[in-house]
Amino acid sequence: MSEQATADLWPGESTEAARRLLLAAVDSFARRGFHATTTRDIATAAGMSPAALYIHYPSKAALLAEISRTGHQATLDLVERAEAGGDEPVAQMRTLVEEFTRWHARGHTVGRIVNNELHALPEEDFAAVAALRIRIEETVQRIIARGVEAGAFEVPDLRTAARAVTSLGVDVARWYTDRSSESPEELGRRYGVLVLRMLGAKA
Repeated sequence: MSEQATADLWPGESTEAARRLLLAAVDSFARRGFHATTTRDIATAAGMSPAALYIHYPSKAALLAEISRTGHQATLDLVERAEAGGDEPVAQMRTLVEEFTRWHARGHTVGRIVNNELHALPEEDFAAVAALRIRIEETVQRIIARGVEAGAFEVPDLRTAARAVTSLGVDVARWYTDRSSESPEELGRRYGVLVLRMLGAKA
């Protein structure tokens, strides 16, 4: 994920110094892992002293919590926009999957961090992020349920289907790199077709 794409997760709501620390934390966590990263690593990468870091964040766990919360909130926003974008479940699901996949391809670095380091979050922060994850899954499940009611989808279990849809998109962050042959846009289109077929949508 480019520095600019990562920085777009914090559009002016933080000070420039805080944004630099978040970008440095993303880079450090991605390269070293959360537990192997020190606050000195993050501060040095941001061009600050360790003491300066504590002015903005009380710990590296607080940085991880901000990265994770922001990443999950961005994902929730896009699935809710897809649901609100029309009344037709097939079109809603296609939009949702395309945007969800694109986000995890463009934001693959942040995506890997927020999913791989989820259990490193303090209990309160973990609960807040878990609540966002539940809302994401519930939104996907609602669209599938409406599709089943309309006869557009055919699935054996709504919850399992919703988890399969989100898992496909989340996994993109695991393997996608800036050298991947497919653009995020093309990958999103292909995943959109695959998911509709998986849900039993008519051609």
